[in-house]
Amino acid sequence: MDQMREKAIRAIVDTAIKSFAEGFELRHESELNDVNGTINMKKNNCFIAALGEEFIFYSAFVRSFDSSFGHLLEDLGNTIAKFSYETNKTIHSFMLPEQTQHISNILDKYEDHVCKPLISHYESFYQLMPADITSFQTKHECDNWFYDKENKIHYLVELKAGGDLDNKKAKSEKLALLKEYFMLKNIASSDEKIVIKFATAYNKFGEGKEWHQSNVETFFSRDELLIGNEYWNFVCNDKNGFNIIFDQYKISSVYIKDSITRIKKMYS
Repeated sequence: MDQMREKAIRAIVDTAIKSFAEGFELRHESELNDVNGTINMKKNNCFIAALGEEFIFYSAFVRSFDSSFGHLLEDLGNTIAKFSYETNKTIHSFMLPEQTQHISNILDKYEDHVCKPLISHYESFYQLMPADITSFQTKHECDNWFYDKENKIHYLVELKAGGDLDNKKAKSEKLALLKEYFMLKNIASSDEKIVIKFATAYNKFGEGKEWHQSNVETFFSRDELLIGNEYWNFVCNDKNGFNIIFDQYKISSVYIKDSITRIKKMYS
């Protein structure tokens, strides 16, 4: 990665972390005297309250933090991706009944463990296009749709902060991605490729270690996964992307640490 792009990415990470910390602190400050605030509501749980003020604070705070931080990571990935990809949000296309039925068939087979997921199960599916597609027209909002213009590849990515999905959620995530895949395939040119990916922002087993979650792997092949550092390398379009982002995060995380300290003092 050239120095100019690395500097720009580091600036994005620093700004995003600082903005997140300020907004998170401001939110909890505004709820300080609100009996229905995130932390104050925990005091109404007599079982939690019996464990002490500090436990009340952290049990409420961590849950609130995890949710907000997950959105931060997704926004950060989308912003950084703009250096290498065109980013889009809405697919205006159409979906044929035969394609919907094919998706249902392969997902049922995965769920029943008739076969393991393979990319070829949907890439090889061919359907003649009807002359009139008016009645099949629809649109779909995408969280993460990246287009590599140079190589003519569309990437449809579903990002989860930790990747902990139960069986029903894993199935619904694959269903949504396959719908996006066929909608995009129906309007893409013949020389364009479409790739779907399930991604996690970090490897819950530790970066560099083997990742395994049977519920996800029931519906996604390994070729469809971007786990932890693989995701950040992808959005940076650079094999050293994760190292740069995480190095800057460790520097900028002081904003979050200081905010947590101040929030804790507010509620002490």
